[in-house]
Amino acid sequence: MYEQIYHYMKEEIRQGNLGAGMKLPSTRVLAEHLKVSRSTTQMAYEQLLSEGYIESVPCRGYFISAIEELVEVRDQPSGQFVTAEEPGEDGCAVDFSPRGIDLDSFPYNIWRKISKNILVDDNKALFLNGDPQGEYALREAIRSYLHSARGVRCSADQIIVGAGNEYLLMLLSLVLGSGRVIAMENPTYKQAYRVFTSQGYPVLPVEMDRQGMDVAALRQGRADTAYVMPSHQYPMGIVMPVKRRQELLSWAGEAEERYLIEDDYDSEFRYKGKPIPALQGMDRDGKVIYIGTFSRSIAPAIRVGFLVLPPKLLAEYKKKAGFFASTVSRIDQNILYRFLTDGYYERHLNRMRSVYKGKHDCLMGELKGFEPVFSVRGEHAGIHVLLSHTGSSREEELEKAAAAAGVRVYGLSRYFIHPEQNRYPSTVVLGYANLTEVEIHEGVRRLKKAWKIGGEPS
Repeated sequence: MYEQIYHYMKEEIRQGNLGAGMKLPSTRVLAEHLKVSRSTTQMAYEQLLSEGYIESVPCRGYFISAIEELVEVRDQPSGQFVTAEEPGEDGCAVDFSPRGIDLDSFPYNIWRKISKNILVDDNKALFLNGDPQGEYALREAIRSYLHSARGVRCSADQIIVGAGNEYLLMLLSLVLGSGRVIAMENPTYKQAYRVFTSQGYPVLPVEMDRQGMDVAALRQGRADTAYVMPSHQYPMGIVMPVKRRQELLSWAGEAEERYLIEDDYDSEFRYKGKPIPALQGMDRDGKVIYIGTFSRSIAPAIRVGFLVLPPKLLAEYKKKAGFFASTVSRIDQNILYRFLTDGYYERHLNRMRSVYKGKHDCLMGELKGFEPVFSVRGEHAGIHVLLSHTGSSREEELEKAAAAAGVRVYGLSRYFIHPEQNRYPSTVVLGYANLTEVEIHEGVRRLKKAWKIGGEPS
């Protein structure tokens, strides 16, 4: 009852029907008029007071507050969060975002079932702080998966669970200490670059060839730590061969304090042959720091990543940052643990490989009509491809023409640490994970028209 009174009076104030400075009836008078208890009207007035719609003047009563501008907070349907803007609201019909994933295939029923089973018992321990490195059972499950699927060699004690790669990289900066110089592939994952620079590290961009980071160029710089994505480089899609991996390990082994940070970006999705084993599995001297996430393979909102530290850096972690509480709730960790150990994750990955392969093959089939005006690279792995113009069209012209046709594509220059260093032909990145095959077909059709493929020269 008090909520009805409160909502009615608030709306009257918002609409100006109750003007600033107007005196309100006392709670006793209003209660008698509405035939309710005085405590009901008091609760309504207290809520209006707390939100600033009315004010109380001692010995005089309640008055409407003078509010110059009201900021409206719209009520949401019960149990709903405010959702993100829907695709297409900005005039974009098809968005080839390389960061999207297919959420239509997320195992909602399984996740809901596991969540319910975990919370069915009154397990008070789940609501207490757990191990700073993450639940041991989850770390053991991650260790087992990494060993069997990625060839990573470590113990559960070497694993740290955290809320996303950004947090883990910031944590790693505490472990590594200041004064380091980071080398990064160019182009690269810009979010990691932003984290490193925010921590005060100088970042040296290192050019790549067809095998990944150029080790000869790396040697010419003063970096002591190299951040690489050997299994599927983002955004170029390069898979680093064994010889280049050995060269990187040799470089790291030449000085005691040199390390490689291996970001195992979307390594699960490979459509030709088996997934390439991790660089960490080749490391015999404790030089590789391995970082991974479930954001791509399950969902971004899971916000669970993991860091595998070499023994020497693990000791540094316990000394410098071991007192930090885990940033992932124990409930979420237990849900993920069940998802891994009950076989759901493996089944989900197999399903998603099939789903993404279907979309990959659909896109590659559609892009055949772009030859020879464009060339394709980065196929057979990951969830994006690169489309390079063989003529003189500039990258921004391709983006602008696509946008005019209702399609968003992503120029390669945005992934360079310094965009002016881009020496590649005009290239755009096309992600397909969050698109249906119908949307892929429509997007490519629009691009053909925008870029005049099959018609007049582009």
